[in-house]
Amino acid sequence: MLRDFITSDAHLFETIHMGSVEVDVERWRLQVDGLVRRPFSIGLEGLRRLPTASVTAFHECFGSPLVPASGNLLRVGNVRWTGVRLAVLLEQAQLETGATHVWSDGLDSGEFGGRKMNRYRKDLPISKALSHEVLVAYEMNGAPLTRERGGPVRLIVPGWFGTNMTKWLCRLSVRRRRASDPFTTVWYNRDMERGGAVVREPVWEVEPNSLITQPAPGDTICTDKVEVKGWAWSNNGVSGVALSTDGAATWQSAEVRPRHEFEWQQFAATLPLPRRPSSVRIIARARDADGSIQPLSGARNTAHSVQIERRLASS
Repeated sequence: MLRDFITSDAHLFETIHMGSVEVDVERWRLQVDGLVRRPFSIGLEGLRRLPTASVTAFHECFGSPLVPASGNLLRVGNVRWTGVRLAVLLEQAQLETGATHVWSDGLDSGEFGGRKMNRYRKDLPISKALSHEVLVAYEMNGAPLTRERGGPVRLIVPGWFGTNMTKWLCRLSVRRRRASDPFTTVWYNRDMERGGAVVREPVWEVEPNSLITQPAPGDTICTDKVEVKGWAWSNNGVSGVALSTDGAATWQSAEVRPRHEFEWQQFAATLPLPRRPSSVRIIARARDADGSIQPLSGARNTAHSVQIERRLASS
């Protein structure tokens, strides 16, 4: 289903924490406040009159923060977002000295993980908020954002997990610290090893990941080679993809298309297959620009694999 470069709305995953929100577009306003000299609010038509920006970016769900990481969910797609750069709105508001984070509030409310909340709230470091790729978006793939996609307006943070991209956006507040709400302090954090020590970090940047789209699981191959294609992605771009047909004993490099924005990158290779008829498992693992490699097991970005049947043609 994910063989196309741009993922259609019908094929893109849908994750909602506390139920979707029916927003009256005519009355909707986005409030920009906090450590700014000129707080303001703006409606949808006002946003559309500001300079338009677009970015093509992979969009990946981290998965439920209530469930331990055990495997790759592959809730991912690649879409074209259109809206206004967050930096434009912050420039208009005029940041005050000492600003370190931008909090984003959504209109969704309800219960999650046994807690009741009247807002979904996330935060961004000011350095990321001012990056040219971060958008306050009102379109996906050239069409207005639907209710299920967080319309009329949502935050888009390319390279970061979807949990940071607040839907039904209603407020952007500049602060001098991180938000202390459950979606920033209780959930969507993970323990990472840094310099020999384990530190608690927020779920922000996407680590290297990949997905085989060809061949499909269960395909029967009657030749001595197989064409393998798929997508690879990470926050800082993918520098290589390795493929194996012998249980990760040996690896063959695939050709990887360069990245221009934050889109996923296609990889392709022709792999030799064993001569004897048998089942063959093809494994793909991506390497990002910093040299980090997908693990083979036990993680949310565990290397993807497909099982195919290898049969020789009758003589």
